[in-house]
Amino acid sequence: NVINIKRTFFLDRIIKRSDGRCLDFQRLCSSAAAKAVKSEDSFLKWFLLLIPVTTFGLGTWQVKRREWKLGLINELHRLTTAEPIPLPPDPLEVNELEYRRVKVRGHYDHSKELYVMPRSPVNPEKEAREAGSLSSSGEIGANVITPFHCTDLGTTILVNRGYVPKQKVRPETRMKGQVEDEVDVVGVVRLTESRKPFVPNNDVNRNRWHYRDLEAMASVTGAAPIFIDADFESTIPGGPVGGQTRVTLRNEHMQYIITWYGLCAATSYMWWAKFIKKIKM
Repeated sequence: NVINIKRTFFLDRIIKRSDGRCLDFQRLCSSAAAKAVKSEDSFLKWFLLLIPVTTFGLGTWQVKRREWKLGLINELHRLTTAEPIPLPPDPLEVNELEYRRVKVRGHYDHSKELYVMPRSPVNPEKEAREAGSLSSSGEIGANVITPFHCTDLGTTILVNRGYVPKQKVRPETRMKGQVEDEVDVVGVVRLTESRKPFVPNNDVNRNRWHYRDLEAMASVTGAAPIFIDADFESTIPGGPVGGQTRVTLRNEHMQYIITWYGLCAATSYMWWAKFIKKIKM
């Protein structure tokens, strides 16, 4: 019996020690788990704060972009409405005058007309309202590009006389506008443009042009690689309608500003409610 009592006492001590160790282990595990949860919550808290910070930065960037775009639009408007200057004879000088109004005097060579198509007539006010939309006027035709011999410069340039509807593309359908006399032309200097995605290649053999390639156009007509868009006042009755320079730039930055700042406000409130007010969401 004494032996049994000793054994029982010894086993109780072992059990108590084991229970104590188990309790200590449980406390350690609970403490480690609590620290891990706290660390995870802290990481999540500051990580999610990146969302409103990022959207605020994007909104501010769009504010700067809008200021830049408005400045560019104003500069283009200033250039295209300024008093015209004489056209320089050197193509290199002309390259520095994009969108600048110039004036020339001479006569057209209607035998070498080029046709840029399909084109719709320019309506600056309507295009400004519908900038960025997929709508179109529904009226399709071509821009008529004609070599123009400048009598005062002794050189031949290319002039976009303007828009004609599809049924008036052939010269014989608009003979009244095919003047042979010397005329004064005021226009806007344009440079060559690269082919945009999904735009077909120019078909030189069929005289179907889809974008301005000054080198190719000059090679076909024998003109210098100088190109101007005739303004509306230079329109000859019965001929193409001038003023086909598109200077409207897409300006949708205000929409982006509202979107990004709106997201910033919404995500800021959600972050505040979750981590500051501790509102269950």
